[in-house]
Amino acid sequence: MATKWVKRFLISDAIVLVLLVVPLVYAVTPTTAPTGFDNLTNGFESQAQFDLDRANFDSREELADGLGPVYNAQACAECHQNPVSGAISQITELRKGRFDGFTFTDSPGGSLNNDRAVDASIQERVLGADNVVDLRSSLNILGDGFVEAIPDSFFTTTQANQQAQLGVGGTIIRVPVGEAAAGTTRIARFGWKNQHASLLSFAADAYLNEMGITSPLQPKENTTNGVVIPAQFDHKADPEDAGTTADPFGTDVGAFTRFMRSTKAPAPDAAVANTSDVLAGKSLFTQIGCSICHVASITTSPGGTVINGGKYTIPAAIGDKIIHPYSDFMLHDVGTGDGIVQNGGQGTRTKMRTPPLWGLRTHDRLMHDLLSVTRDDAINRHFGEANPVINNYLNLSVTQKNQLIAFINSI
Repeated sequence: MATKWVKRFLISDAIVLVLLVVPLVYAVTPTTAPTGFDNLTNGFESQAQFDLDRANFDSREELADGLGPVYNAQACAECHQNPVSGAISQITELRKGRFDGFTFTDSPGGSLNNDRAVDASIQERVLGADNVVDLRSSLNILGDGFVEAIPDSFFTTTQANQQAQLGVGGTIIRVPVGEAAAGTTRIARFGWKNQHASLLSFAADAYLNEMGITSPLQPKENTTNGVVIPAQFDHKADPEDAGTTADPFGTDVGAFTRFMRSTKAPAPDAAVANTSDVLAGKSLFTQIGCSICHVASITTSPGGTVINGGKYTIPAAIGDKIIHPYSDFMLHDVGTGDGIVQNGGQGTRTKMRTPPLWGLRTHDRLMHDLLSVTRDDAINRHFGEANPVINNYLNLSVTQKNQLIAFINSI
C-alpha cells in the first residue's frame, strides 16, 4: 500500500511540475530584435558561418559558374551594399509590359528586362509594343529574417484597422512557397509587388533573374525577349547551383537564405533619436496618419512556429522579436504604381508594397523608381489611398514638416 501511495504521489508531483514548467518554456516575453550596420549575426547562425555566407553573398559570378546568358549583376552585393552587405543601393532594374486599357500582359519573356548579356547577339531590349516601362529599385534585405516570421494575424488585423481609418485596407495576396509541396501558399511580404513569402523562394528567384544562375527551384534559363537562347551561350549544365543533402535547393541559394535570415535589422540613428525635433516629428508621424500603413512596431511569431509549408521552423533568435520596420508589407495604390502585374492579378497593376522605412537614413534616392531625391518630394508623390494623410501633411507648418522629416532621417 505504501509503495502504491508513493507512486501516486510521485506521478501527481510530476504532473504539477510539468504544468509549472511548460508555461515557462512557451510563454516568452518578446524582446527587441537586434539592429546594426555592423556585419554581425543576429544569432540565427554563428558568426563564423555568417561570415562564410556573407562572403558567398558578396562573391562575383563568372561564366564558369553559369553567369547569364542574360543577367543584371554578378553578385548579390552589387545591388545590396550601402552601407553593408544586404542593405540598400542606387541600383534599379527595368520592367516592361503591355496594357490595352483593360488588361496588362507581359512582354515576351516576362516583365523583367535583363540589362546585360554574355554576348551582344542575345541582348534583351524593350520592344516597340511594350507601352508600360518603369524602373524598380533594389531593396534592403537587412532584417528580412524577422519579416519572414511576421504572423498572418498581423496582416488581417492591420488591414481591418486601415479599412476603419482610411476606408480602404491594404491588399493581401498569397503566393506559392516554392520549396514546399505543390499548391502551398502563404501571405506575401517580399518584393515591390509582394512576389514572395519565403526567403528561400526569393533567393532562388533572384539568383536566376538577376544573375542567370539556375537551381533546383528555378531550373530553367531565362529567354531573351521570349526567344530561347542557344546552348552555346550557356557555359554550365543546369541546374548550375546544384542541390546537396545539406542544401537541397542549391548550395548558394542555401547560403543566401541563411545570410538573409541572420542579418540584423537596420539601425536607427541613436545620436539624434532623443532630440526635440526628432521626438516632435515622431509624434507627428503618428498624428497625421503615416503610421497607419508605415506601421512602427510588429512582433514576430513565437520561436518554434512552423511556416513555409512545413519547411522552416522559426528559431528563438527570430521568434518573439519586436521589429520597427515602418511598413505593413501589403500592397497599396498611392498613385505611384509601375503598371506591372505579377502574382496579385489585374487588380494590383497600380499597387506597390509599402516600402519599409527602416534604414531610410542611408537612402539618397527614394520611391520605387528612385526618381525622388528629397523627402518632401517623396511624400508629395503619395495620393490615392494616402489622400487623407497627405492632406494632413500639406496642412503642417514648415517647422512641423521639418520635424517630421528629421524623424524620417533618423530611422
